[in-house]
Amino acid sequence: MSATQAPLPAEAYAAALADLPRMGPVRLRELLARWTPEAAWAAVGDRGVDVLGRWEAYGEAGVAGYVLGNDAYPIVLAEDHEAPAVLFSVGDLAALDGPRVAIIGSRRCTRYGRDVAFDLGRDLARAGVRVVSGLALGIDGAAHLGVLAAGGGAAPPVAVVGSGLDVVYPRAHARLWCQVAEAGVVLSEAPLGARPEGWRFPARNRILAALADVVVVVESRAKGGSFHTVQAADQRGVPVMAVPGPVRSPFSCYTNELLVSGSAPARDVDDVLVALELLGRGPARPRRSHSSDLPVAPDDPHQAALLEAMGWQPASLDQLVVRTGLSPGQASVALARLEMGGWVVGQAGWWEQVRKEAPAK
Repeated sequence: MSATQAPLPAEAYAAALADLPRMGPVRLRELLARWTPEAAWAAVGDRGVDVLGRWEAYGEAGVAGYVLGNDAYPIVLAEDHEAPAVLFSVGDLAALDGPRVAIIGSRRCTRYGRDVAFDLGRDLARAGVRVVSGLALGIDGAAHLGVLAAGGGAAPPVAVVGSGLDVVYPRAHARLWCQVAEAGVVLSEAPLGARPEGWRFPARNRILAALADVVVVVESRAKGGSFHTVQAADQRGVPVMAVPGPVRSPFSCYTNELLVSGSAPARDVDDVLVALELLGRGPARPRRSHSSDLPVAPDDPHQAALLEAMGWQPASLDQLVVRTGLSPGQASVALARLEMGGWVVGQAGWWEQVRKEAPAK
């Protein structure tokens, strides 16, 4: 460093430390608990690394950095026992200010789960609640799409990812990633260039739990990734809610297990707002949806029978034929008409019912 060059900020050294081989979150936290970032870099850093040039790359990418213990570090994470020693962000960190709900679930979800996650994301955002999720496929993405659909005046989205903020993962969510960053904030403890290695996601999930006032599990298999977030939430005393699902659906196995174990049900946004103490409790509280508000079933008896037989979990053509007594030809024609009418979707030989909005009154 030349005599005229200003000293580098602590964040520059912390970012360089995070980029060292085999430097995981635990080791980095232990190092920075003993030394300042500059002293830690002097002790274990690679002298061949251009720390200044590396830090300038963060600025060029629009990525900000925060070191645990510094004033700019997010207060909501600062007191967590596993707080990231260094945190990176794209977007506006003020998006964290306000009540926060983590919506999590399976990447391979059903249409039922995707619709519920979308509705919860939209309705919570409209109620001023920040929706926190991981930008993964499935439930995560559906929840954030709901937030973005909430319109003007809605609370901003918050995402926590398991890669560097210049490594979009999954690639299919590149547009969603940018939209969330523009409307809210995307966070990561991984340095620029970090690949989405498998170990980063359980580590990421503890941050999701630490940010949340409530965690809502929409759909998850018995051994799905949601388990790690729920476990982290339990360690922090964060309430966990679960969306009830069909008892025969493997996608709802873990959520139904949570309900049996004592987690509160999340049937709609009102349940979550009650858990946040943003809505009064009591049996007289009106629900947001009633059977009289639901759209009527199709007039065609074959189509109506198929919807009843399908319920809210995926079904194959063979299963529907057995359940309804229709011939394969009759069922195929009726399913095609249901799909054209927006009642069902078909993929890879499986059919799922789609929630249809009731017509405006």
